[in-house]
Amino acid sequence: MTQLDARPRAGDTVRGSAPADAAAHGGVRGKGLGGNSVGLMGSAVIGVSTVAPVYCLTSTLGSTAGEVGVQMPAVFLAGFLPMLLVAFAYRELNRAMPDCGTSFTWTVKAFGPRVGWMCGWGLVIATIIVLSNLAGVATSYFWLLAGEVANSASIAALDDNKLVHIGTCLALIAAATAISYRGMTATKGVQYALVGLQLAVLALFVTMALSKAGGADASFATSIDFSWSWLNPFAVQSFAAFTAGLSLSIFMFWGWDACLTANEETTGSEKTPGRAALIAMVVLVGSYLATGIAAQMAVGSGALGLGLANPETSDNVFAALAGPVMGPGLGVLLFVAVLASAAASLQTTFIPVARTVLAMSAYEAMPASYAKVHPRFKTPGRATITAGVGTGVFYTVMTLISEHVLIDTIYALGLMICFYYALTAFACVWYFRAELTRSGRDLVFKGLFPAVGGLLLAAVFAKTLYDMWDPAYGSGSSVLGVGSVFVIGVGLLLLGVVLMVAMERRSPAFFRGEVLTKETPALVVED
Repeated sequence: MTQLDARPRAGDTVRGSAPADAAAHGGVRGKGLGGNSVGLMGSAVIGVSTVAPVYCLTSTLGSTAGEVGVQMPAVFLAGFLPMLLVAFAYRELNRAMPDCGTSFTWTVKAFGPRVGWMCGWGLVIATIIVLSNLAGVATSYFWLLAGEVANSASIAALDDNKLVHIGTCLALIAAATAISYRGMTATKGVQYALVGLQLAVLALFVTMALSKAGGADASFATSIDFSWSWLNPFAVQSFAAFTAGLSLSIFMFWGWDACLTANEETTGSEKTPGRAALIAMVVLVGSYLATGIAAQMAVGSGALGLGLANPETSDNVFAALAGPVMGPGLGVLLFVAVLASAAASLQTTFIPVARTVLAMSAYEAMPASYAKVHPRFKTPGRATITAGVGTGVFYTVMTLISEHVLIDTIYALGLMICFYYALTAFACVWYFRAELTRSGRDLVFKGLFPAVGGLLLAAVFAKTLYDMWDPAYGSGSSVLGVGSVFVIGVGLLLLGVVLMVAMERRSPAFFRGEVLTKETPALVVED
C-alpha cells in the first residue's frame, strides 16, 4: 500500500480516491491496515476477550459484594447501563467515520485537536496500565496452575520470587506482542479458542454452583436463596457504597471498544464493529449476572467462611471457590480459565493502543515513525512493539519500586476509563448536533443515549476524583497528605498535557486544525 509518510495536502487524493469516498468516510485517512480480516463474530470475540470476563469476575466479585452485599447483581446492571449507552455513541460515530483512531479521531473532529489528543492519551495510558496488570495476573496464575498440576507448593511459590515473577511476566508480554504483531488473522484464531474456553468454564461453574445452593440441601452453611430484590439498585444501603460498587462494575465492562479500533480491518467497517460491540456487551452482562447470582446463592455475600466478601479471599474469589464448588479435579479448570482470560486479554488489548497510536501518528499528532504499517502483516508494527516495551518497562519499574504503587495505578485506571469514554459520548452528541431533530432515531441514538451515558460516566469520574484525595483510597499510601491514587491519576493526565505541548511544537499543523477537521477530504489509499 502507498505509504502515508509523505502526506498529501488538503484537496489531494491518492490513486482511486473520489469525492464520494471522501463524503462517505467523513474525512478520515486510510492507513494501510489489512482490510476484511475480521467478520462480525471475530470482532465480537475480540471485544469479549479484551474485557477478560473470568479475570474480572475473580478479582471483583468479592470486592463488589463487600461494598453492596446481595445487591451485587443490581450493581452489575447499573454499570452496564452507561457502557451500553456509550456503545451506541461508538456505533453512530463509527458509521460516519470508521477510523481505527476511534475516540481520538472522533473527539478531534467534534471538539478540536487538543481535546482529541488528551482523549487519545487517556485511552493509551489506561491500556498500558491494564496490560501491565493483566501480565502480572497471568504470571501469578501460571505458577499457581503449575503448582496445582505438579502438586508442588514450592513451584507455586516461585511467583513470590520477584526476579522469577518479573522474568515470566516479560516473557508473556513478549509472546502477546508477537501474536499481535503478526496481524488480526493470528489474533482471531487464538481468541476463538481462549474465549470459548472461558465461557464454557463459566457455564460449568454456574451449573455446579446452582446445584449446591439453596434450602436445606445446600452444600455450604452460608448458602442463600435467590431473591428478585438482588436486582434492585435502590436497595443498596448507602450512596457511597453504590458509587464504590459502580466504579468496580464499570471497570468490569472496560475493553469492549477494542472491536471498534479494529474497524479498518473488519468486513463492513461502517456497521459490523458497532454490532459486534453490542453483542459483546450482551454476552458480558449475561455472564456476569449468571455467575454473580450463582456464586451468591452458593456461598452468600457475607464476610464469613466461603462468603464472597471474606477479606481473605475477596481479591481472588475463584481460587477460593474452585475446589469447594467444582471439586479438586474440575476445579483446576477455573485456574486454567483465569490464566486463559488474562492471557487472551493481554494479547487483544494491544489492538486499541497500537491502532490509536497509529492513527495519532497518521494525523501528525505523534511522530511519523509510528504510522508505518508492516508490509506483510498489515499491522502497526512499530506501535505494537513500542506498546509491548512500554508495558514491560512500566510493570518492571512499578514492581521494583513498590507493590503499593502498582496497586494504586490500577485504582487510578477507573479515572482514565471514565475520562475518555465520557468525552467520546459527548463528542457524538456534538458532532451530530445538526441531525438530532431530523428523526426520532437520530435524537435517541445520536443525542439522548450518548448524552446520558456521558453524564453518568462524568459523574463517576468526579466522584472518583473526590474519593481519591483520601489517602485511605487504594493502598492507603499518601504524598504530602494527599492520596497516592489521586497523585498518580491526576499526574498521568498532566503528563499527557506536557507531552501534548511538546508535540505541538513539533507538529503545529495538527494543533492548528489543518490536518484533521470536518472539512478534511478523505485520503483513500489503494492497494
